[in-house]
Amino acid sequence: MELPPFAAFPPPSVRKDIMPEEWELCLDAWLSLAQGYLLLPPEVFSSKIVKDPSVARFLSSYVESNAQNHNSQNSDSKSVHLRRKCYLVIHRCLSELKQRPPPLLEWQFLSDLSILYAESPSLKPVLQDLWRTQDLNKKWRKQEASLMRTFEDAYKKDEHPELETTLTRTAALLRACPAYGQFLMLGSDFIDAVSTLYAIISSPVKQRLVVIIYRCCSSLLDPLNPKYSMLVDHLYGLYSSRDPNPLLSALCSSTPFVRKLQGRIAGPEAIRAEKLIQQLSVFEGTGTLPPRRKRPMRTKTSKGKGKEKDEYGHGVFDGNLYVHKMSLVTQIQDLFPNLGAGFVIKLLDEYGEDTEQTIACLLDDSLPPHLKSLDQSEDLPHPSPLNSNNLVPHLPPPNSPPLLATRRNIHDNDAFDRLAISPSQIHRGLKAPSQTADTILQDRSSAPNKAAILSALAAFDSDDDERDDTYDVGDVGGTVDAVPGDESGGVWAGCGDSEGESEGGVEERDGDDGRGDRRVGNHEWEGSEEVEEVGGQV
Repeated sequence: MELPPFAAFPPPSVRKDIMPEEWELCLDAWLSLAQGYLLLPPEVFSSKIVKDPSVARFLSSYVESNAQNHNSQNSDSKSVHLRRKCYLVIHRCLSELKQRPPPLLEWQFLSDLSILYAESPSLKPVLQDLWRTQDLNKKWRKQEASLMRTFEDAYKKDEHPELETTLTRTAALLRACPAYGQFLMLGSDFIDAVSTLYAIISSPVKQRLVVIIYRCCSSLLDPLNPKYSMLVDHLYGLYSSRDPNPLLSALCSSTPFVRKLQGRIAGPEAIRAEKLIQQLSVFEGTGTLPPRRKRPMRTKTSKGKGKEKDEYGHGVFDGNLYVHKMSLVTQIQDLFPNLGAGFVIKLLDEYGEDTEQTIACLLDDSLPPHLKSLDQSEDLPHPSPLNSNNLVPHLPPPNSPPLLATRRNIHDNDAFDRLAISPSQIHRGLKAPSQTADTILQDRSSAPNKAAILSALAAFDSDDDERDDTYDVGDVGGTVDAVPGDESGGVWAGCGDSEGESEGGVEERDGDDGRGDRRVGNHEWEGSEEVEEVGGQV
């Protein structure tokens, strides 16, 4: 049975003018033809592909059209099914045929294939084997010259959409085929051109240039075919060309290249690269990066609560996306434009929103199997409308809390508060910053007058003092008994000199009265009594 030829896949500009019913018929026809080719035995399949150029033309047009719009692909079952069938036919053409169709060996086709099927784990071995058997070095020399011309045109233009498309395709092909990176690193023309372009280009393109250089340098660390000497030569060239080289600084600070270089390089070149690694670690700002330690996770008792999750433990999208997480998604999509926002959200959930670890796993192609099996072009789903039956009945709004009382102080409504003060009375900082304590004390212009001080002292009455009532009975509290028979009740009542009081009081006597005859007579009388008392006792 003869299979009819394939019709070319239409570009997006033609696709939008096709009616949905006609498009469904086209999908059915392509699916039937692809299934028919897959069922052919190897000998018949090889002869059919060689004789019928329409197969290669259809595959090339399909890959080119869908690679340009991989973020907005149709998610209906027929489109997804056709996407899988086309990959199986391409895989069979590249792996089984000895003479591959020329359209399937073009640089543009293989780069678009790497964008469209970036999540396929079987693509990398096929391209590596294709590179060894077909000797693509000679065929792609023209493409390398074209890439250099694109860089030169970017020096002179402010806008370069062609450059962005070329860089996206180059980065995707470098990820799927490390041998292509070794091809570009032969000689220093490519890395010098990228370094010069990085210094003058705008920010969005700079990130893609860093990804390209990272993948080219990582290809020289391929365990199956390492080229350590070439890598060290290029790094020393970048390090000594400009101090500091912005491309080398961005390579070491925004990618895990230093960690990979330190862990993979071996042999005689390891001694030569030891000093280089120490010099490159300066660009990271923290020295040589230590091995990342995992924090012990505290197990919590599950209470059956929490947000809904899928079978792999990722949160189910409910339509609410925080701004900080969307910024992380945008940051990763700048480096990997072929990834959909929905797939990036699952990556961030897997790695705890650690963008550095997420980018490192994407660059190294070390994602877990349950993430590799997902559709990497998955976009965020639209939240389903709320069911009116599940809504809570309308409740009255809660009462607003009363406003707090306004706090007031003594300075309210003063001249400064009413802005009625003169600007000359306002100053910032010290009023007289040049004055010191000594100059202020020596300045007597504002000191009070001496006459005012004397008049204030004259008005002060030093005799105006209150009576000392420390030992009054009322104040003492009855602890001292009064003398019996004393009318005054004082503790010292009757102890005064009555004779002295009758003569005007003790206070009025002077020194002559103290030394008078009466004073001496009293002393003699007191002495005679003492003698008599002593004599009586004897």
